[in-house]
Amino acid sequence: MIIVTGAAGFIGSCLIKKLNDHNFNAVVAVDKFDNPEKNRNLEGKKIIEKVDRDHLFDWLDEHQETVEFIFHIGARTDTTEFDRALLESLNTNYTKRIWQKCVEYQLPLVYASSAATYGLGEYGYQDDESTIPLLKPLNPYGDSKNAFDTWALAQDEKPFFWAGLKFFNVYGPNEYHKGRMASVIMHAHNQIQQTDGMKLFRSHHPDFKDGEQQRDFVFVDDVVEVCYFLTHHRKNSGIYNLGSGKARTFLDLTRAVFSALEKEENISFIDTPEDIRDKYQYFTEANMSKLQSIGYDKPFTSLEDGVASYVKDYLSNHNYR
Repeated sequence: MIIVTGAAGFIGSCLIKKLNDHNFNAVVAVDKFDNPEKNRNLEGKKIIEKVDRDHLFDWLDEHQETVEFIFHIGARTDTTEFDRALLESLNTNYTKRIWQKCVEYQLPLVYASSAATYGLGEYGYQDDESTIPLLKPLNPYGDSKNAFDTWALAQDEKPFFWAGLKFFNVYGPNEYHKGRMASVIMHAHNQIQQTDGMKLFRSHHPDFKDGEQQRDFVFVDDVVEVCYFLTHHRKNSGIYNLGSGKARTFLDLTRAVFSALEKEENISFIDTPEDIRDKYQYFTEANMSKLQSIGYDKPFTSLEDGVASYVKDYLSNHNYR
């Protein structure tokens, strides 16, 4: 059996679809299952059991002999959440308990870290483990993720294989439930359909023109492809970047959405809200050489191709993966 936490979420549900496509049908889905809209992400998936997040550890103690792999994708991912105790509980400490169970039962583990750990990029965007304790995330969410990465690296006892994946700006189907935290592609699609225009944040940084803030946008298909690769690789444990490897501007992204919708470009700018202005990343770009060095050689989807697929195949008809 393969356990996927955060199973009803955006990336978790797409990962289950990927596993099912490769005939991994003995999937145990772990989540709270208290959001009907989010639960729609699991419709049509082959799952042998659903386990409440709070019951996972008791369940593992009883069924560990039949578990083959754990993907810990679940987390509180709201970058505007400032309840540090909540984030420490759900993100840092919960992941520590999963790690300890994987050590106890010798189970391979892949868990979701985040590019939010890099903060303003003072130490670059290379997944160099020696710099992880030095990183300065810009929000409590990033702190909670970096706290676990730092803790994991310091452990004497580790799972026989483990990988922490620093997800950059992931986009793709099954994020209808995410509200404000959904990808800019989804927000752009909805705003363009409703108003025939898109408002982007104005730059408040002298080195970046309006709309030329850059992020590493990575299509969820590429994310789950890497996860699937690691189910077979099971060596070279460590923390890895997972982005496209190419920073693109918000103007590039918005133009791709207009193109996919076959609408004329109509882009304007508004001030970045003051509550996030001093915590805003103007540039992120994943250095992907470390993952490539262990044998991952598949190309990543271009922004234009990924946006076109997401808009035409999913958003325009409210389809699910």
